[in-house]
Parts: sequence; structure tokens; C-alpha cells
Amino acid sequence: MSYSTFVASLARANSRNLRNFAVPPARCRSTVASPKRQEEKEQMEECTVVEAQPLELISQTKNVPNTQEKSIHIDFDNTQEAYKSKRNIELLRSLLVFKLCTFDVLVERNKELMELSKKLLGQRMFEKLMKMTFYGQFVAGEDHNAIKPLIQKNQAFGVGAVLDYSVEEDLTQEEAEKKEMDSCVSEAEKESPGADHREKKYKAHRQFGDRRGGVISARTYFYADEAKCDKQMETFINCIKASSGASNDGFSAIKLTALGRPQFLLQFSEVLVKWRQFFNYLAAQQGKSDMCVLEQKLELEQLKDNLAQLGVGDKDDIENWFTGEKLGLSGTIDLLDWNSLINDTTKISNLLMIPNLETGHLEPLLNKFTTEEESQMKRMLQRVDVLAKHAVANGVRLMVDAEQTYFQPAISRLTLEMQRKFNREKPVIFNTYQCYLKEAYDNVTLDVELSRREGWYFGAKLVRGAYMYQERARAQEIGYEDPINPDYEATNRMYHKCLDYVLEEIEHSRKANVMVATHNEDTVKFTLEKMNEMGLSPTENKVYFGQLLGMCDQISFPLGQAGFPVYKYVPYGPVNEVIPYLSRRAQENRGFMKGSQRERSLLWKELKRRLLSGQVFYTPVY
Repeated sequence: MSYSTFVASLARANSRNLRNFAVPPARCRSTVASPKRQEEKEQMEECTVVEAQPLELISQTKNVPNTQEKSIHIDFDNTQEAYKSKRNIELLRSLLVFKLCTFDVLVERNKELMELSKKLLGQRMFEKLMKMTFYGQFVAGEDHNAIKPLIQKNQAFGVGAVLDYSVEEDLTQEEAEKKEMDSCVSEAEKESPGADHREKKYKAHRQFGDRRGGVISARTYFYADEAKCDKQMETFINCIKASSGASNDGFSAIKLTALGRPQFLLQFSEVLVKWRQFFNYLAAQQGKSDMCVLEQKLELEQLKDNLAQLGVGDKDDIENWFTGEKLGLSGTIDLLDWNSLINDTTKISNLLMIPNLETGHLEPLLNKFTTEEESQMKRMLQRVDVLAKHAVANGVRLMVDAEQTYFQPAISRLTLEMQRKFNREKPVIFNTYQCYLKEAYDNVTLDVELSRREGWYFGAKLVRGAYMYQERARAQEIGYEDPINPDYEATNRMYHKCLDYVLEEIEHSRKANVMVATHNEDTVKFTLEKMNEMGLSPTENKVYFGQLLGMCDQISFPLGQAGFPVYKYVPYGPVNEVIPYLSRRAQENRGFMKGSQRERSLLWKELKRRLLSGQVFYTPVY
């Protein structure tokens, strides 16, 4: 059955109180895959990114030939290898910048100090000063031509690039809050505040309207109008083309909040979460609420009875619905089958139907949905589709950045739909998983399982996360469960657990791909040990490593020179327009450098080695 047919029937029904919705923890790999579907998946039409496709299931994992090779060990203390691409002046710059980042007063007042410097020195001298210090350390250049020398030099030493155009609006807090409230509140909510059945988490709150607060390592976009979104799409297209022109195997990073009105991401996220909760309610009816998510397989006949008892329709109607969608051929329905019901893009507002947790009825998320709001949603999906097609055409892989948890379910679903469409022959689209989230492992396992069933290439970037302080403060202030793991050690365990799962999938099928995006040396060593155990050669290009430009060169360059695929996140843009980015780099490095003296000590070690060996004017050879 189609989603719209299903929800229309549910909306007419009386159902039980659903207050006990809960998502149980899932901590296991699916052991049984459904039988393979007979019919071929239809080609997705342009700009129907949300449209789900019939599942093509596999019954077992393909056998992978034994590729055991000699184990590779990396010496992260070898400063000669780590910094062979750097001139002495670059080592001194790194030492200066990292030292400055340890002074609280400089970091906390960095914007004021930069503005003062600009007034005292003038624009030209200010730009020269920035290029000699912070800008030169963390930013590659002003445009796609200026960044080519750095990218080519890094490539010569085995390090690729993830291009990231890091220009942001320099808004005041008041301006940011106004933009957020205007773009995240629907017309229906403005006319009748509180009339719709929205959860607090997925509503805009003015005190957290400035999404830059408490965020140290991610750029932030605020919606202005559709023309601005088109302009930002063009910027991303130029970035994709620049990545293609600068290297043969590059990545380009995008953020979905730059491509449309965030109201849709909020609303669609709430729908996805509530429908997952509804599945768990039905699983509880069958006594399966304590099972891990991949093992929650609802018996089809009992499910039909449960739905009939909820007043959805008679048993014959329900049977026809499921048969029409070719679901339940194995006699069971799991969460991935259930998620495939949300597939109607003819009228996007039909997606926004949810079970009311108070009454147990299915109701529209909003009482009114304007034609313009409908058009804005469709245009966001069109922009996403355009970018994916440009990435394919230019031979560039597209990295979709993670964002706040109240946007992320929708972002992940849209990215998943792009993967289903564009990752058929090779990994082109990569989703980002933030491992400081309690649900990170569940999300990774579900998406890997779907890729196995449908036969496309799974692509993931694993990060610890960029929004911890903001997320915790928002959850506490507004009153919902903190989505973040309790401490750093728990996040490390989650990161390694997710990574271990994806590496296991690579070992099984060689169709999964992961970027280990981390500055944590222990996590890199953990990955290398697992690869050695698996006999996974770096030349297979299944496991990538990623660090930010200007940080942790002692990890990136030894990996690259040993043949591992490693990439630097390479920001670029005019000096004045990347100041917000540089401000966050200073804040991030304050904590990073106070917590560890290792990078500075290695820089000093190499500088002293060169001076003592007479390499005063060392020049990299490549």
C-alpha cells in the first residue's frame, strides 16, 4: 500500500493511546535477510529524492577472497615523515598558532581582536597578517584557483582533499534568531500557536535560534529566501567542479540546511521519529519490544490483526495493502519494510501525517499547509538531486554533513535516498554519523542492512560530533531526553562500535565504505589493527581517514605516505568571509591544545632536528 493510502485509513480510525511509544536499544547484526524480490527497481525520477524503492534483498553475504597481506604499521612519532611536506616557516607558524590558541583571553575575544587589527592595520595589512597566521594555517586560499597549489602539494605526499567552501554570513545573535524563527515556523503555527500536535524537540525555540551557539567545528546556514538557496546550491556546484579539477579522487562537502527552508527538515524529522515509535508500539503488541531493532520482525498475520483492532480497516483491505507493496513475502515485516511505506512524493504534505501520542489517532502534523510551503519543500529536494548529479558527472564523492538532532532524521533519510539512487555502481554519496549520539549504532546498523538488501554501496563518515554543548543545553532547557552519550569514554566506545560494525560489513561484502574522520590517534590505531586483522589492504580504498587542514599532520601524512587513503577537510574562501570559521578553529584548538601537548612537542622535535642537521632552509621535494 502507498503511504498516503495507509495514513488516510489510519486517520479515519480510532486507535489506542500510544503514550508508551519507546525505541528500544539495538545492539546486534541482523542474522537473516529476507528473500530477494523478483521485480526490478524502477528508475527514480528527477527530484523525487524522498521516493522509496522496492527492496531488492540478498539472502546471504557474498564470499570475499582471502586478501591477507603483510601487516602495515605506522610510526606516528616519526616527525621527519610527518612534516616532510612543510617548510620551516610553516612549522613555526603552526607552533605560534597552536600556542595562541591556549590563551583563553585571545580565544574568547578573537573576533574583537581581529576587528581591532583590521582598523589599526588596514584591510591589506590585516589580510597579510591573517595569511601568515590563522588563515594560512586553517584555510587553503580564497578561491578554487588559489587552493590548487596546496592541494597538489598534499596529493604529492599522499593526502587528498574534501573541499569545503567555508563562507558564512556574519550575523548578530538577534539577526540569527529572527531568521531562524521566521524560517522554522509554519504559517499554520503563526496563525494558531499551540494548535498543532508538535513535539517540543522539533519546534523552533527563540533562545536556541542562533544555531552557532556552542558549536565549534561546523559552519551554519540561516534561511533567507529561495534565491539565496539557489545561490548556495551554485556555490556547492562550483565546489564540486573545483574538487574535480584539483584532484582525481576528491570529495566535496554540503549541508542540507543551506539548500532550503529548515521548516521541512524539522517537520519531516518529527514524522520519521514518530512512525518509528509507532512501529515499536506494534512490536510491543507482539512482545518484541526488548529485541534489537534489526531482529524486530512483526508477524504479518498478527500485524494485520493489530491494525484491524486499531480500526485501520478490515483484514482483507489490510492484506491487499501489504500485497500491493510486495511487503511481507517472508511472512514478517521489519523496520526497513515499514520505513519503505513513507514513499509518496506526489504531494509532499501527505508525508506529514503522524500518530497523535495523546489521542492515539492519526492526524496531520499541521492543520494547514500552504502551496508555497509545498513548493519550498520540493525545491529543496530538487537542489539535493541536482548536486548529486553534478557529483556523479564530475567524478566527485559528495559528503553530506550531519547537523542538529532535530534536523538529522530528515537529513539522513534524504541522504539515504540519494545513496539508493546514486550508489549503485560505486560509493558516491556519503552520510555522516555522529557517534556522540546514543542512537548512532542503531542508525548505522539499519542503513548498512538496507544497503545489503538492496545491493548498493554504503558510504559513511564517522565523527564524534560538533553540537554537544548546544544539544545538551537545549534538551535540558526545553525538556526532552538528552540525546548525547553521558561522557567522552562512552562516545569513544560508540565510535569504535560503529566502526567495528562497518569494518565487519566490509569484510563480508566489500561494498561498504567508511571515512574515519578523527583527530584521535588511538582511534586511528584501532582502525589499523582491525584492518590488519581483516587482511584489508589500504589499496582497496574501502577505509579512508580524515582530518581538518592545519591539524594533526602527524597522523595524516604518515598514513598517506604509507598508501592509506587520507583526506584533509580543506576550507577556502575570502579572508573576511571565513572569519566565523577561523573563530571556531581557535575555539576548538583551545580545548584540543590544552588537552594534549603532543602535536606541539612533535613540531618542536622536527624543527630542532632540522636546525641541528643544517636544514635551515628546508624545502619539500615533490
